[in-house]
Amino acid sequence: QLTLVESGGGSVQSGESLRLSCTAVGFALDPYIMAWFHLAPGSKREGISCITTGSRRTTYATSVKGRFTISRDTSKNMLYLQMNNLTSEDTGYYFCAADRWAIHDCLGPMSTSQYEHWGQGTQVTVSS
Repeated sequence: QLTLVESGGGSVQSGESLRLSCTAVGFALDPYIMAWFHLAPGSKREGISCITTGSRRTTYATSVKGRFTISRDTSKNMLYLQMNNLTSEDTGYYFCAADRWAIHDCLGPMSTSQYEHWGQGTQVTVSS
């Protein structure tokens, strides 16, 4: 069973920062495109950032561009999301996801159907 485990969520004030982490259990992340998705209250899961294999390309949703940074550390088998200048709109659950086929190469709109493996999510609450 391939498992992703997120951590790093919490409750913060508007303007503060958090760093989310995602680790893989049972497989190496190297050959996978990785992504972060956000599930806001009352909304559907939205892709917010994607990173290709070898970190060749990173992409961001407009809502987080300039505030969030995605990265991966192959030596630690980890994926990260540095979130700065958080707002109440960033509240929700954050999921990491892995795509082995990598056809989209982080280009075009992000879709949950592109990713085969998902974590259980970590909760972020931002208070204004």
